[in-house]
Amino acid sequence: MTKQTSNKYAAILSEIFRAHYKKGVDSFEFLRPELEATATKLGITLPKNLGDLIYSFRFRTAMPNDIATTASKGREWIIELAGTAKYRFRLAKINRIVPRENQYEIKIPDATPEIIRRHALTDEQALLAIVRYNRLIDIFLGVTAYSLQNHLRTNIPGVGQTETDEVYVAVRQTGEQFVVPVQAKGGNDQLGAVQLRQDLALCTHVFSHLTCRLVAVQFKKAEDVIVMFEVTLQGDELKVLEERHYRLVPAGDITSEDLETMRRLK
Repeated sequence: MTKQTSNKYAAILSEIFRAHYKKGVDSFEFLRPELEATATKLGITLPKNLGDLIYSFRFRTAMPNDIATTASKGREWIIELAGTAKYRFRLAKINRIVPRENQYEIKIPDATPEIIRRHALTDEQALLAIVRYNRLIDIFLGVTAYSLQNHLRTNIPGVGQTETDEVYVAVRQTGEQFVVPVQAKGGNDQLGAVQLRQDLALCTHVFSHLTCRLVAVQFKKAEDVIVMFEVTLQGDELKVLEERHYRLVPAGDITSEDLETMRRLK
């Protein structure tokens, strides 16, 4: 997204916020048609993909400063889906998950086809493909996992349309079956609670007969280290159940010392 587009998006969102916000409130809703009406009022031409404006501030871009400064200490404004063509501004506790800098990097023989690395069009696409070809969901969760669908869009009652980067189904040695929504974060994006709450709603609405395990993945600086989190929501807060860092290397680069160290990992 260009800086010019970002500035337009921020102007529209700030105007909508000002139209609804009253000091002391911690949530309020607005409707999708307000985006077009506000853009017209401000003389701004909207993109064809109107949803990109909301998506940007939900997952990629910091809130405009005039919105952020109204939040009380330790809290931030987030945008949630509130139904079909309806959104909700809500004050939530600041809650981000970032990779630990001192985490041990587990070496895994790299099984990514070179043609995939060369032609992946975005960080997110590359990341999901690398996770898939190296069976990192299986390794991380200790299950046998199968990619069911990527970019799964679902209409959930009371929430609206959600999108999950990739959904796996899995089974373990006892026969228990799982659904594993996976969120991929590229660039400098950080994992927050908004998307995970949507993924939980997906599990409840579509896959209620399966055990839900929420996974997030991202590159750690370089593309040869994949950070994986298993997370859950405890109340309003995002909590990490497990974190692993996998370094993808040629098989010959895994030494006997590496194997001895990794043998002791739990």
